[in-house]
Amino acid sequence: MELCSIASGSSGNCIYAGTEGCHLLVDAGISGKRIEAGLNEIGLKTKEMDGILITHEHSDHIKSLGVVARKHGLPMYGTKGTIDAILSSHSIGDVDASLFKTIQPEVPFCIGDMTVTAIATSHDAAEPVAYIMRKEQKSMAVITDLGKYDNTIVDRLQGLDVLLLEANHDVHMLQVGVYPYYLKQRILGERGHLSNELSGQLLGEVLHDRFRKVVLGHLSKENNYPQLAYESVKMEITMADNPYKGSDFPIEVAKRDEVSELIEF
Repeated sequence: MELCSIASGSSGNCIYAGTEGCHLLVDAGISGKRIEAGLNEIGLKTKEMDGILITHEHSDHIKSLGVVARKHGLPMYGTKGTIDAILSSHSIGDVDASLFKTIQPEVPFCIGDMTVTAIATSHDAAEPVAYIMRKEQKSMAVITDLGKYDNTIVDRLQGLDVLLLEANHDVHMLQVGVYPYYLKQRILGERGHLSNELSGQLLGEVLHDRFRKVVLGHLSKENNYPQLAYESVKMEITMADNPYKGSDFPIEVAKRDEVSELIEF
């Protein structure tokens, strides 16, 4: 299996997830040109993708969805709530409706040789989800835009090999920053985004001896720094009630405007 962040941050998100027999994008929140260039860096092309998994309808996740779908005829997978919200907003232009494939949380579906399961997330969108992808005994997940997590999410994330997880903001930076009060409350709320601390706490509940890689993603440009996210998450893991330290696992921070390392396992 393979995972690579083409771009991950509050200004745009696009993740490549694949196997030898299946190539997918998770979201298309950057320009089609940047998606193509990013895929080219890892030896792939947009036209080779087997589909796009849509997490939710916010612009930083669907900016070029229409362009990419129209140009390459790629199927787009999303919940009914997400698809309805996209179509009603007309934000991606005219797209062949048959390209939209409705999925349901907790109901696995297959694309090529990969089994995909959407899990519901707590975020201020119509019907947002995150994605877990499996092939045989290997698995990976892309989990961002999460205001809070619960036991269900912890249960679903057990036994993963690779996880891209949101570490959106540092709480103190956000509280003293320039954002208006309502926006701070939205981000800090249960339908907002996961802080560095909560990201580390969630990781502390799902790490295991065979975990291969953690990627921290969807960092805020204004309310976080890559090194701060990295150190904060490591500290939370070390302080948690588990046998691990933050240094026990490879952790990297996905880049906002550049392609990150291609993870192969």
